Amino acid sequence: MDYTILVVEDEPVQLESLAGFLKKKGYRVLMAGHPENALCIVRDNAVDMVLSDFKMPGMSGVKLLEAIKEINPSIQVIIMTAYGTVESATDAMKLGAADYITKPIDLYRLDVLIRNIVERKQLVSENRLLRQQLSEHFRVDGIISESPGMSRVLNVAGRVSDSNASVLITGETGTGKELIARSVHFSGSRSDKPFVTVNCAALPENLLESELFGHEKGAFTGADRQRKGRFETAEGGTLFIDEVGEIPLSLQVKLLRVLQEKTYERIGSNTPLQANARIVAATNRDLEAMISEGTFRQDLFYRLNVVSIRIPPLRERRKDIPPLVELFVRRFASENNKRIAGISKEAMDTLMKYSYPGNVRELENIIQQSVVLSRGETIMREDIPARLNERAPKDNPWQSVEASFTEKVEAFEQSLILDALRETGHVQTRAAERLGIGERHLRYKLKKYGMKQVLGRSAIDYMVETTTI
Repeated sequence: MDYTILVVEDEPVQLESLAGFLKKKGYRVLMAGHPENALCIVRDNAVDMVLSDFKMPGMSGVKLLEAIKEINPSIQVIIMTAYGTVESATDAMKLGAADYITKPIDLYRLDVLIRNIVERKQLVSENRLLRQQLSEHFRVDGIISESPGMSRVLNVAGRVSDSNASVLITGETGTGKELIARSVHFSGSRSDKPFVTVNCAALPENLLESELFGHEKGAFTGADRQRKGRFETAEGGTLFIDEVGEIPLSLQVKLLRVLQEKTYERIGSNTPLQANARIVAATNRDLEAMISEGTFRQDLFYRLNVVSIRIPPLRERRKDIPPLVELFVRRFASENNKRIAGISKEAMDTLMKYSYPGNVRELENIIQQSVVLSRGETIMREDIPARLNERAPKDNPWQSVEASFTEKVEAFEQSLILDALRETGHVQTRAAERLGIGERHLRYKLKKYGMKQVLGRSAIDYMVETTTI
């Protein structure tokens, strides 16, 4: 059976007994006598299920559950507990445990429990695929909402769709801000009206003003005819202003006037025109920080930010990775005329553990590349870009017998810093927050370890090149 179960139990006899029973049932079994060892195994192996004791030295079963779900939320966890701690085990289920079983373990009941969970997981996958196929023509393509975070985003988008309120969508690059903007438009009463986009980062200031408001013939050199602006072409519909944080201050004043007075003039004209487009803006920048710096108007921010929607990065909604992968595999297999039935367990495990600094857009690119390079009907781990398959050396410096205590501490500290930088797209402010230290303290550590020059490279590259222990 191609199903891997990790048994975590600090009692050696119980550990061997459970592992032996599960092996006889046809499962691939891994064993860990300590929670820390269990986490190392989960990071380095494609594990489907964890069978964990509730009370263990060093880390409780609940803490282990939370750590496992952070690494790969698709892993199913069963908690083994004594009768006296059943209430705590049910609390663990609220945190994501698939089920619990009391000690002494009834092996027959354990076998039934595991089989039910395996079948349930298969049914969920099949139902998800069926729902996607049935709803494909009735939704904005690419929006997946199986995670609580993304479900909240779509809930807000649905509630605001029929209003005239301005919406500000924030999120990292590649999270799908335009898809949410389209969802707001096409699920509301303006769906039969135009949806018009302007990317503020792609246009210089003089052209951006003309794009937004239009111009009259002869308004400036090269204006050989009258041209309607995006506000005018979006009449009655939605104007999506992408990368709104890139608008220069001089143009912010004019945009503010449109939002306040609902009128504007084409460049070179004194005739006011009515602005009847609903405004949805998006940015990957921190507008409140820009206000403090004096590069973004506070009054414009409040006009745009009537309803705020923050799209979480993909690393914060890993439950959405499997359905996104299924969606992209089907799309790119069709586009490339390839018969691909799915993706291997090992390949999916690798995708679940990656941090995605480029978010959904990066995942889409990864799957497109994997589909093109795949030689069979299943995408294998070797079809995935090599950078995702990299693993830290098993003999980590902080685990080396020869290393001194100071060397181990410094090597471990460097690894934590590099992981935080990689997971936050090398944004030092967010990396410092993740580490629980100040940004100045982080900069001091980067300088101390000579790490500033490697901020654009992966943690693995750096460790391989600099480790001498």
